[in-house]
Amino acid sequence: MKQSILSALFTAAILTFTGFSSPAQEPVNRYLTLNEVITIAREQSPDAMAARHRYRGSYWQHRSFQAGYLPGLRLDATLPNLNRNISAITLPDGSDVYVRRSLASSSANLSLSQRVGLTGGQIFMNTGLERIDLIREGDNVTSYLSTPVNIGFSQPIFSFNPYKWERKIEPLRFQEARKRYVEDLESISLRANNLFFDLLLAQINIEINTLNLNNNDTLYQISKGRYSLGRIAENELLQMELNVLNSEAQLEQSRIDYEAALFRFRSYLGIDNVESISLVIPQERHEMFIEVETALAQARENRSDILALERNMIEAESEVSRARSETRFNANLFAVYGLTQTADKFSDVYVDPLDQQTLRVGVQIPIVDWGVGRGRVRMAESNRELIHTNVQQALIDFEQEVFLRVMEFNMLERQLMIAGKADTIAEKRYEVSRQRYLIGRIDILELNIALEEKDRAKQRYLSALRNYWRGYYEMRRITLYDFRDDRPITLRFDEI
Repeated sequence: MKQSILSALFTAAILTFTGFSSPAQEPVNRYLTLNEVITIAREQSPDAMAARHRYRGSYWQHRSFQAGYLPGLRLDATLPNLNRNISAITLPDGSDVYVRRSLASSSANLSLSQRVGLTGGQIFMNTGLERIDLIREGDNVTSYLSTPVNIGFSQPIFSFNPYKWERKIEPLRFQEARKRYVEDLESISLRANNLFFDLLLAQINIEINTLNLNNNDTLYQISKGRYSLGRIAENELLQMELNVLNSEAQLEQSRIDYEAALFRFRSYLGIDNVESISLVIPQERHEMFIEVETALAQARENRSDILALERNMIEAESEVSRARSETRFNANLFAVYGLTQTADKFSDVYVDPLDQQTLRVGVQIPIVDWGVGRGRVRMAESNRELIHTNVQQALIDFEQEVFLRVMEFNMLERQLMIAGKADTIAEKRYEVSRQRYLIGRIDILELNIALEEKDRAKQRYLSALRNYWRGYYEMRRITLYDFRDDRPITLRFDEI
């Protein structure tokens, strides 16, 4: 009953308002429900596009992290390197002479490398070929150097292993980005809901003020006739005239408010300005009661904040590990085994290659640093404890927010029911008061009180309706759970 009355009044307001806002060319009227507005906002609003780009950045960052642990193949080549100059050479008799010569060199090296995340080291294999052409006056020399294969590894010992911590942090960071994207879309739904009701309230205010103006003008015309017959005093007639003027002022202000709300609505949703928009009042109801423990469990499971807190703790632990490793004995091991050969002809450069080995162990032993390393460790440990304290407080605040939102949500439906009933009663009371005023049973003061109560009741009902839907989308946002369909809110991330 309430919704049918509002819908009828709302349609009348739109028809009344069309003459005020329509351009010279008749626009296409577009009716939008709350669900349609939210769908449009999630697809094409500026916030939706920004959220998609943030997620895509996180996605490619995660892909880069994964690719970093796959074998990498790389080609390095110089084709060619030419150098012409005048340089001194030593003759067989021991004398030096200056000659002009040209040196051309070319090289190619193909390498395959692989990170070892468990140890923080790297293994590699490469093959290469170099050619040098020495061009002197009357004398050209060509030489080849081949490296058929080199196999080696580089391994830090006792030092900080960034790969170990990266493999813990990056998957959490990516899962956090996925959940944050879902949260961003739910925040967009919440903002679209607010803009929807901003515009809806502005439109209904035009309807209310238009009806009030018509009623007050009718009563004013009747009062003039009654005054001419001496049935009412002059002050009552003046009060009726004042009511008409006030109604005109309120109607003009409501039109200004409507234009501002319409601009924000179209701007955020990206709707073409030539369209005339009519909003449909939501009629469905949730009719559900949410248990606090259920909401808390879903929020802990689904919110990105929980993953962010866990990631912060791991990052703090990694900084402590880094600071400690820099204060103790460290060593680096580098070893290579391979084959090599030189020749004046390309056909001989891979014949009977010789073996080559490299082994290098570097050590770093802090002896006296005047407490610098120890201070860094203490700073890292202190920061870890600070983050731990902040995490504990954040968890308490998180649970308190969920608790308060659930308690508030569970009261919204009853508040809406009460506001709707009060609105119906206020409308009936005003109509009765208007009829009694027409037959002279009450004075203008009582009629004005009934009018004010009617308008306030209508505003309270619309505010309760707005809070009702805002609470619904707020619960979705803070838990990432759809209590109406009883399932977590997920997305098809492969289509983003």
